[in-house]
Amino acid sequence: MQEPEEQKRRHLDARSLRGLAHPLRMQLLDALRNNGPATASQLGARLGESSGATSYHLRQLAAHGFVEDAPDHGKGRERWWQAVDQGIVFDTDAFEDAGPEVRGLAEVFLHEVANTHSRELITWLNGRSNWAEPWSRASDMSDATLRLTPDLAAELIGRMHALIDDYRSRVPDKDTPESEQVRVHTHLFPIETD
Repeated sequence: MQEPEEQKRRHLDARSLRGLAHPLRMQLLDALRNNGPATASQLGARLGESSGATSYHLRQLAAHGFVEDAPDHGKGRERWWQAVDQGIVFDTDAFEDAGPEVRGLAEVFLHEVANTHSRELITWLNGRSNWAEPWSRASDMSDATLRLTPDLAAELIGRMHALIDDYRSRVPDKDTPESEQVRVHTHLFPIETD
């Protein structure tokens, strides 16, 4: 097994949120993170958008430091893009005293994250029969209801993230049979009760 690259994560602030909080920009960034460098045309074809729209939004992402040129790709006038970071950290405390515009952008960001999680799960459910049986058995879609305090909830989240980070250090080589990229979604939120 090889050690994974340092997982650079970007902490969002009000300025960077302005550059990211747009559904297409978030999809472009996810595509570059998950699939590696690409051109605006390739990304447009993958996402069902025009290359003009993807090119514009890639330039906006670059202006805010989310993407950059991929110097090892392309020839001639083709411009290849790559993600700068491999993750986003959204800290609600950073936006607690923000004005209405930034709070609105935070809502756009969070709703798009939820939409992305839903799309990824639906894609898996629709295509799981195309995967080998061990992957169907190794997938999970479960939920649990607990009674916690905010401190206990924060502790649980921290422990879940630590467990996921532990598995980052156990990344098999790309040549390891049956190894695949996987997505892990975690959600923890309070619910109304009677």
